[in-house]
Amino acid sequence: MAEKQLLHLVLGGKVTDPRGVNFQNLANVDLVGVYASYAEAEEVWRGKAQRTVDDAEMKYVIVHLHRLLEPHLTDEELEQGGE
Repeated sequence: MAEKQLLHLVLGGKVTDPRGVNFQNLANVDLVGVYASYAEAEEVWRGKAQRTVDDAEMKYVIVHLHRLLEPHLTDEELEQGGE
């Protein structure tokens, strides 16, 4: 059986407040990509975040798409393939 994909989206852009995730202009949001594991997404996120560390208004985040796609499943069920 194939390993369950736990999809994660990495995106970023200028935010109105660095403590939140309200983007200043949605048309300029950088949709970096979708990754099959948190580890992959974190590696890409870390690279993007480090390149923009001097810009307090720039923020990159990881969105747990698998939790949005299958909200009825617990983390344990997701890790086991939804069984």
